Amino acid sequence: MASTSDLREGFTTGSCASAAAKAAALLLVEGREVGAAAIGLPGGDRVTIAIAARGREQQSAWASVVKDAGDDPDVTDGAVVRVDLSFQVSGDVIRFAAGEGVGTVTKPGLQIPVGEPAIN
Repeated sequence: MASTSDLREGFTTGSCASAAAKAAALLLVEGREVGAAAIGLPGGDRVTIAIAARGREQQSAWASVVKDAGDDPDVTDGAVVRVDLSFQVSGDVIRFAAGEGVGTVTKPGLQIPVGEPAIN
């Protein structure tokens, strides 16, 4: 049996979504295409995740990551995590909306309020 130090680490679904969101935001706001996005983790570390694909239209952009769960037997390993961003005129508010495959917080206990979208 392999020790935990012998196991290849992967990324959570939330980390994949964060990296895709950052890549889409850079494309939408700055017009910059990136092949990877560095994100911060809750413990303070930073990781860089490859961007699989990206695209842009006038007021929107999207980016995707192929989830790599490492040696964790995660059923979402290999799933494509895609984030779509768009500008909408609604003041200075940033709004997150759940797309296909995104759940909703149903009970208190997370840092996200009940009723909001969450990937965890």
